[in-house]
Amino acid sequence: MSTVAVPNPRPTASEDAESLRKALQGNAYLLALSQPSHGCRRLNFYSHCFVLVSFISFKRCCIAIATDNGDLFSVNVGWRADKSSLIGILCRRTAAQRAAIRRAYAFLYRESLLNCFRYKLSRHCLLSADFWKALILWTMDPAERDANLLHEAVKKKDENYILVLIEVSCASTPDHLMAVRKIYSKLFSSSIEEDVASSPAFQEPLKKMLVSLVSSYRYDGEHVDMDVAKLEAAQLSEAIREKQLLHGNEVVRIISTRSKSQLAATFQQYKGDQGRDIVEDISSQCSDRFCRMLNSAIWCLTSPEKHFAQVIRYSILGLGTYEDMLTRVIVSRAEIDMKQIKEEYRARYKSAVNLDVAGDTSFGYRDMLLALVARE
Repeated sequence: MSTVAVPNPRPTASEDAESLRKALQGNAYLLALSQPSHGCRRLNFYSHCFVLVSFISFKRCCIAIATDNGDLFSVNVGWRADKSSLIGILCRRTAAQRAAIRRAYAFLYRESLLNCFRYKLSRHCLLSADFWKALILWTMDPAERDANLLHEAVKKKDENYILVLIEVSCASTPDHLMAVRKIYSKLFSSSIEEDVASSPAFQEPLKKMLVSLVSSYRYDGEHVDMDVAKLEAAQLSEAIREKQLLHGNEVVRIISTRSKSQLAATFQQYKGDQGRDIVEDISSQCSDRFCRMLNSAIWCLTSPEKHFAQVIRYSILGLGTYEDMLTRVIVSRAEIDMKQIKEEYRARYKSAVNLDVAGDTSFGYRDMLLALVARE
């Protein structure tokens, strides 16, 4: 009589928390072998023996070893977290499951899981920093993560950080953006709107558009008014033709208030009237930062997979890697539209996201990003 194997149930949040604790404690590894220093504990071993050290501690220790020929050595021992286990647990869990694990970890060990990760980040070399940054962002609640990314972005003048404001405000659902705004106010005792409006990093008219985007709450349904689409397609065409994008209040109003369905209809009407995509026309008429960010907003609102595929490509193209940018995109989109992003990336660049990421990253950081890319 044949038997049917019953799969093991998924571990509970408490079991996952215990596994994470063990993974954080990790295994002992040899840091240095030298003459013993003052205060080392002296032990006698036979020469050529292998010493396995296993302690429940995050600190380093020093052990003095006496060989059979009388030579004295000190062994500095440290602890390396089991990154493979951390990835295997957290990267296979949903946002709700990760939140439950954080609560269970805090209950069991009376400390924050994120603070444990931050401690590791503060103690590790640059080779490990990207891994811990990515793990912290992934373990956060999605709204909490985006609020922290926004808070960092409003202080930077770099165009790559301005994209964070565009992505969060345009590629999110209205309810998610509202949740981000609420937690931002709770965490930083100010609103994202006032921080963007008062930031010296942004100039008009870009500042006005960003404030309008982050403070918007769009209709999220499928209803479309074609009369409005025709009217606003004509208004956008006139603004582009007359080179009034930088001074056109109507452009900002349309982009920051209309639903994504309505905007898709408007841009389709524009293409039908003009014979060209609106992004192409904006690029041909204006190379200003405002226009580049306007195009990014249009893509995030109507075809986010195009925007994020382009950002991934830019972050790994050429010498070096923009790790913060790559981390942000993969972590934030892994549970939303990674499948569509991978398809768009392959169609545009004739390559695969996982292959390009693997070729441009290394060690635990690479393994974590690949685990998230594989999620669909």
